[in-house]
Amino acid sequence: MDGQEIQITCGDGKFAAYMSLPERGGGPGVIVIQEIFGINADMRRICDELADQGVVAVAPDLFWRQERGVQLTDQSEAEWNKAFQLFQGFDLNKGVDDLAATLNYLRGRKECSEKVGCVGYCLGGQLAYLMACRSNIDAAVGYYGVYIQDCIAEAANIRHPLMLHLGEKDEFVPPEAQKIIVDGLKDNDLVTLHRYPEDDHAFARVGGQHYNEASAKLANQRTAEFLDAHLN
Repeated sequence: MDGQEIQITCGDGKFAAYMSLPERGGGPGVIVIQEIFGINADMRRICDELADQGVVAVAPDLFWRQERGVQLTDQSEAEWNKAFQLFQGFDLNKGVDDLAATLNYLRGRKECSEKVGCVGYCLGGQLAYLMACRSNIDAAVGYYGVYIQDCIAEAANIRHPLMLHLGEKDEFVPPEAQKIIVDGLKDNDLVTLHRYPEDDHAFARVGGQHYNEASAKLANQRTAEFLDAHLN
């Protein structure tokens, strides 16, 4: 595993990303899509762990239009307030554009095999869903994605496999939102939904308030098997 910062060009500028390469030098690509805390130590750790599994992992800085290099934690009220401020000012469509640029970048790297997937968390979970709807990504995984219910009509455009992990006690994805998501996706053969009855938002965020080691391990194993099946 070899972590480094790279630059990716999009239609209206350049933005940074963290890239981690596997020891064998190459493999399928996976875009790691940030939470509202930026490309912090947790996102870089996820990239490194994916690289250890033989994946070329890239986490793009999606807040760059507001502030470059955001690295917040969930450990203080001030950081939460700033994270929500960034989230509220985030342009979702521009974020998808940046992810499409990241997808093209990865497919152009000699270390990356033909197939590229994505894994997103919270805000990134919604963006992973939108990548499944709007791009030709080979596979997408979303953990506790917020506001997917608001764009559920786009599910008709899904052409590649999508997996979603939903905590049934998620304070940011309440039962009425989850019902819209489940009802909107239940008949789509390309979509796999996993629900975790006792878990709140961010149950897979290591060290977070609602972290559940057993559920995180199960979700991560499901994700690993899903990506292996569709990217290798």
